[in-house]
This record gives sequence, C-alpha cells and structure tokens, in this order.
Amino acid sequence: MERFVSALSLTILLTGLAAVAQVQSSPRDPIQEVFASGLMSPSPDGEFREDEAVSRAELASILVKTFRLNQRHIEHHVLLNVEDVPPSHWAYHDIQLVLRNGIMTGYREGRFYPDQRITRAEAFAIFAQAHGVFQFSEQAIDEVLAPYPDASKIPGWARKSMATAIHEGFVNLKDHNQIEPLSPMTREDVAYALSSYLTRQNIPSASPRPVLRPMRS
Repeated sequence: MERFVSALSLTILLTGLAAVAQVQSSPRDPIQEVFASGLMSPSPDGEFREDEAVSRAELASILVKTFRLNQRHIEHHVLLNVEDVPPSHWAYHDIQLVLRNGIMTGYREGRFYPDQRITRAEAFAIFAQAHGVFQFSEQAIDEVLAPYPDASKIPGWARKSMATAIHEGFVNLKDHNQIEPLSPMTREDVAYALSSYLTRQNIPSASPRPVLRPMRS
C-alpha cells in the first residue's frame, strides 16, 4: 500500500511538472504581460530596467496587487507599528497588508527594512507563500529540486516554498539550470514569476491543495 501511495504521489508530481514545462515553453513576453495587467510599471524614464534589484517594499506592493491582499481576510486587524515604515512611506499600506496577512514578516526591533534588496530565495518563497505553499513531503521536495545543481544553496526554511515556486513554473532558471537562490531578485525575475502566475490561472493544478502558512522573509 505504501509503495502504491508513493507511486501515485510521484505520478501526480510528474503530471504537474509536465504542465509547468508546457507553460514555460509557451511563447510570451513577461514584461509586456505584466505591463498590460498593471502589476508592474516602467520607470519614470519609460525603461523597465530589468536588471535592477527589487526591494522589500517594491515586492510588498506587487504582491498586494497580484494576490489582491486587500480583499483577503486579515489575521491582524490592528495597524502594526513598524519603526522604519511610517504612514508617510509610499508603500505603508501595502507593507501593512503583507505583514497583517502573514505573507511577509518584519525583523527584530519592529523594523521592516523596506529598501533592503531581497534574494531570489526570499522573494520566491514569499511569492509561494502568497500563492499558497504545497504541503510536499521531504521526498517530493527532493524530487522537485533534484535537477538543479545549486539547489543545496537554498536555505532550509525556504525549501518547501521554493519547491512550490518551481513546481508552479514561477522560477526563471539561469545558465546551466541554476536557481541562483542567493542572487538578488531583479525586476525581470519578478516579471517572469508574475507572467507565469497569470498563465497558470488557466491550468488546473495537479498537486495537493495549497496551505497558507506564515513564512520567514
């Protein structure tokens, strides 16, 4: 019976990965897609600046728009006191929403560090948290991450979320099939994840139902 369940789980996992491969092979322009959806905007000079690193505040703002966090049930109804994000901050309301929804967390001493650059591991883990983290077994996580030579660099706390992000096709791989989890998350990386998410909405998931769980950021 155990072998049957294991084989069934593997079949479901491979079916999901095949669907992801189909999404990733579909021709699309992620930047134009996120422009059209209104999820990202060009810089004031009209350039997208795809190589520019994304800050925690920018990611918070994008997540609120993408996942409509202002419409979700909020765990904490009281506004949080974030020392380095006063009400005058441009992303104040968005940061409040990601914190109160448990999508992102602050740091010690009540700080959020809104201007701090975020790594790919952190960003994709947070993106998966907003989407819903699949409750993969450790074996399934290993199977998802096995094809990537630098998977060992993924922080332990982010492995399940990163496996979810990869399984759902949100992660744009680098040269030699590298994840580069510790590299800065760029605007191009975010555009790819958003575009994949928008495309993914039309494909039924073959994986266990996502379960939201607070995630370290």
